[in-house]
Amino acid sequence: MGTAARLMSPLQVEHIVPKVREGSSRVSNLTLACEPCNLRKNNQTAAEFGYPDIQAQARKPLKDAAMMNATRWRLYVQLQATGLPVEGGSGGCTKMQRTAHNLPKEHYYDALCVGESTPEHCIHLSAYVQIWTAKGRGNRQMCGTNPYGFPIRHRVRQKVHFGFQTGDTVKAVVPRGKYTGTHTGRVLVRASGAFDISADGQRIAQGIAYKHCRILQRNGGWQYAQQPVSA
Repeated sequence: MGTAARLMSPLQVEHIVPKVREGSSRVSNLTLACEPCNLRKNNQTAAEFGYPDIQAQARKPLKDAAMMNATRWRLYVQLQATGLPVEGGSGGCTKMQRTAHNLPKEHYYDALCVGESTPEHCIHLSAYVQIWTAKGRGNRQMCGTNPYGFPIRHRVRQKVHFGFQTGDTVKAVVPRGKYTGTHTGRVLVRASGAFDISADGQRIAQGIAYKHCRILQRNGGWQYAQQPVSA
């Protein structure tokens, strides 16, 4: 059966390990399949039928999903307590409305399509959206180890050097040398005063003297960036 035909075919719930082979009816042992594939699979496991990745994925713990479910309901209840109008919706309803509006799969468009109050004609967002990424404030590890667990380096207790701390957003204007020009990003500080600057997870400048750097944003555990809106 072709891919397009399978996508249009009604889906059925199927056991990854069949019940006749002592498979349970727990969610971790269930998946979706079209009727022709379900019939051809018969009493084989998913791995025997040619899909070992499905069987491997089913064994992964669902602690991340459980955490998100607990968080979203807690947030929903607290928002309702404010007395403001609050509306929620299922993932299936959100996807249906996003598809009907011909919008790409992005979190900000998902937020636009949640709930029954989504209008027939939506006013799209501006040209850019803010992307906030949790980066943390460092860690408590005082000793770095090699792959065998033996210590190879120790961290100093001092976090601030020359008024800068790792994670601060800085603008560096370098007058000469390999990295001549203006660089903006998160800074990695060193006691020597030679800093590294990264942007979008990539190191863009190394060994920049602290005197060329100017603070734009103190490290608050978050990284802020702008991203063009998907059309």
